[in-house]
Amino acid sequence: MDKFCLITNREKDSNLEITNKIVDYIKLNKKECILLEDQNPTCFEQCFTNSELIPSDTECAIVLGGDGTIIQAAYDLNGKEIPILGVNLGTLGFLAEIEKNHIYKALDNLFQDNYKLENRMMIHGSIQSKGQAIYSGVALNDIVITRSGFSRIISVCIYVNNELVDRYRGDGVIISTPTGSTGYSLSCGGPVVKPDSHVMIITPISPHSLYARTIVVSSKDKIKIQIEKSKKTQEEEAIATFDGRQAILLHTEDVINIKRSKEETKLVKINDTSFFEILRTKIGQSGD
Repeated sequence: MDKFCLITNREKDSNLEITNKIVDYIKLNKKECILLEDQNPTCFEQCFTNSELIPSDTECAIVLGGDGTIIQAAYDLNGKEIPILGVNLGTLGFLAEIEKNHIYKALDNLFQDNYKLENRMMIHGSIQSKGQAIYSGVALNDIVITRSGFSRIISVCIYVNNELVDRYRGDGVIISTPTGSTGYSLSCGGPVVKPDSHVMIITPISPHSLYARTIVVSSKDKIKIQIEKSKKTQEEEAIATFDGRQAILLHTEDVINIKRSKEETKLVKINDTSFFEILRTKIGQSGD
């Protein structure tokens, strides 16, 4: 690789000390690099990065931050086919391939084309209200439908390929990718899924039922979620978020259609660390 762009979470590298060291090292090795100016990193209603400023021949985006920064970068770069190398400046990082004390070694591997690409499936969601499309977008981690601030409980109908699967009453439901299975879905009792699997995970959030369980479906399936009315005096029932970005207000009888996206996120893999080893290190306990 010879041409790079850098995307930095300024909250985690506020004075760009680490970022500038990477830029200097890339240029020292006679490679090309641009540092992208970020927009407001706390406002998910806008892109974190203006992808229009990225040259079309860019071979790799080096993203400095945590998993949230990488997920946002995946959204910003969607459709550009630019692989992402994550540098972990946070705490728990499943997507960040490189710790900051191994940056130079990782860059050397990139310069020598010593790496692999890992494709991660994304999901696409579209929201319809009164028969009209009001929002659509993609997610690398998950699409979450949850109760609004004024709602104590919501009721949703889950359909797979237009067949009713279940009705959930509770705090909401998560539709997760394999990548997102180690995120919010896991904390709600969902399974851990290998990231190269081709499935979608439907996980209820605090369901008011002893029998509500996570359901795993094929990536070829199509999921439909319909909001049911739970309070007679309330029109605004729920909100939907795509990878934690802006909240879309949902009303009774609104429908969210979810399917596998045609786009994928490409992650650069340099280390030979297996997914299960990462699991043991990040959320498990390593053996003696």
